[in-house]
Amino acid sequence: MRIIAGEYRGRVLKSPPSMQIRPTSDRLRETLFNVIAPRIVGARFLDLCAGSGAVGLEALSRGASFVHFVDRSRKMCGLVEANLDLCGVPEEQTEVVLGEAADYLKRARARGAQAWDIVFFDPPYATDYLPVLEHFGAPAPALLAAGGLLVAEHHHKNALKDEVGRLRRWRILKQGDSALSFYDLKASGRDSRRRSRPPRRALLAPRVGRDAEAGVAAQGRRVGQARLLDHRR
Repeated sequence: MRIIAGEYRGRVLKSPPSMQIRPTSDRLRETLFNVIAPRIVGARFLDLCAGSGAVGLEALSRGASFVHFVDRSRKMCGLVEANLDLCGVPEEQTEVVLGEAADYLKRARARGAQAWDIVFFDPPYATDYLPVLEHFGAPAPALLAAGGLLVAEHHHKNALKDEVGRLRRWRILKQGDSALSFYDLKASGRDSRRRSRPPRRALLAPRVGRDAEAGVAAQGRRVGQARLLDHRR
């Protein structure tokens, strides 16, 4: 895995040591950022179920102002920290959180956390996506900023809902076995009726093989310090 574009372009990232971890492929990541590129600069970005942190790091490389990385695995949080160190990302631009995705969002809503401009949600494909989608589709306090975007990566045979609360899916991109579902918040009134057409679907060329999942999650200099927060308690 490597950073595709921006300030950290070409940096080769450490990969998950287990073959059971499925990182987003370089090609699918490039497809994702081709779509969201106009929104990246200055954005608050949430990399939910971050794994190696490659997606959040790509966002930072392309100009995101701040990225939260959330993963339930301490080893994956250590891997994120190692990759942040490898790229030399300033500590004030990121936070790494150890915790379950839905629990983290529940706490964020309870404390009235600042909404995110872009969210990338990439759990294991067998995960029930609905609890997380429901948090983003719930009424105020909103977790997604006005004009914000939620992207969920999932298996192409997993038919996610087109609407969940205030969330509306407006695009699906498929590549190999994977798919990206793009959600935003529903508009209101006449604009909502005009935009309530079925989501646009586009089939892309077959994805290339995933990079070899090798390497050890090195302990970053920030692990165990203030930047690695444990939200499981």
